[in-house]
Amino acid sequence: MKRTLAFLAGTTALALLSTTAYAETKLTIGTVNNGDMIRMQKLTDDFTKSNPDIKLEWVTLEENVLRQKVTTDIATKGGQFDVLTIGTYEVPIWGKKGWLVPLTKIDDAADLLPAISGGLTVDGKLYAAPFYGESSMVMYRKDLMDKAGLKMPDAPTWKFIAEAAAKMTDKATDTYGVCLRGKAGWGENVAFITATANSFGARWFDEKWHPQFDSPEWKAALDFYVKLLKDSGPPGAAGNGFNENLALFNAGKCGMWIDATVAASFVTNPKDSKVADKVGFALAPDNGLGKRGNWLWAWSLAIPAGSQKAEAAEKFVSWATSKHYTELVASKEGWANVPPGTRSSLYANAEYAKVPFAKMTLDSINAADPVHPTVKPVPYTGVQFVAIPEFQGLGTTVGQTFSAALAGKMTVDEALKSAQDTVTAEMTKAGYIK
Repeated sequence: MKRTLAFLAGTTALALLSTTAYAETKLTIGTVNNGDMIRMQKLTDDFTKSNPDIKLEWVTLEENVLRQKVTTDIATKGGQFDVLTIGTYEVPIWGKKGWLVPLTKIDDAADLLPAISGGLTVDGKLYAAPFYGESSMVMYRKDLMDKAGLKMPDAPTWKFIAEAAAKMTDKATDTYGVCLRGKAGWGENVAFITATANSFGARWFDEKWHPQFDSPEWKAALDFYVKLLKDSGPPGAAGNGFNENLALFNAGKCGMWIDATVAASFVTNPKDSKVADKVGFALAPDNGLGKRGNWLWAWSLAIPAGSQKAEAAEKFVSWATSKHYTELVASKEGWANVPPGTRSSLYANAEYAKVPFAKMTLDSINAADPVHPTVKPVPYTGVQFVAIPEFQGLGTTVGQTFSAALAGKMTVDEALKSAQDTVTAEMTKAGYIK
């Protein structure tokens, strides 16, 4: 009897401990509403089966909203999230501030592509693990290109893009030659326009941090962008970001879309795209000045410093960014749908090499140079962003101005003057300009 009571007491205690452990390891994960992240949520049974004491709670948000909430939370030590989805811009800045936990248990960290992991490393420590890496490239309708009597070069110029867009546009059938980001946001329209401006010879700042929006290079770049979308873009382009343009392209309404390489798996998936069998790929355009209009980015998973659940959080981060996860996606969705751009082993995989956009994605990533992003010298790193803490606010404001120019609410000259004045005032206030 005593043994029975002791046994029952022991099992009750174990049950209580189990309940307590379960409650203590609920992870709240803040992530962006992109297709790859949504797919990850659907596959997390694979993780929870191996980690039954860890419960996952998702907060899935639109890109601009996610950035705002995550930035506010980590800066104020709000503790809302245990795992953050953040990008190549935030990681070095937040890592230096001590806001992130260094990662030491990531699956085969040596296998990560140097171009991607380098942007997530501070003083030799990895502060985020890349879920997928990307550059940008041209995705285009081969059938519409043929109909226009043109052939897309592997490395097109902006002049060719404009000519092709005009010939591919047929507004009577709701077909537009080009779809580009117009939605305001430092990671939305500013990412695209800044990368484009680099190829026109423009730069955000000169070597002494003086803003350069009053330069002829910026005038040429923004004039080109606005005219291209007004002549050959869809209505309401000023409200379109990544997800909106993805929907337009997949519905057959875009002849060309210049955007993140990660979109390739969605535009070639018959489940998602009406034009899946008609899509071709090319490098982002240039102007013959030595810089292409492509960016470099990784959506990565990181753990905020001070988390009481860092050990459980790193287990999840390691799972989501592992070679095992890649193979899991391949087994369920096919190799074309695995998260791209993070591991050397993926691009050495014979099955993945058969994916039509695999080589172009890797070539685009390797073509981006965050250390020397512009034609002229600059004091900053970052291709489609400037890697300083002030850029998030500056980029948001400038993005709103550029979107207003695209919507016809101000002229290009007015938008550039507004950007020049705003950025000059803020950089002076922050002490960059003496």
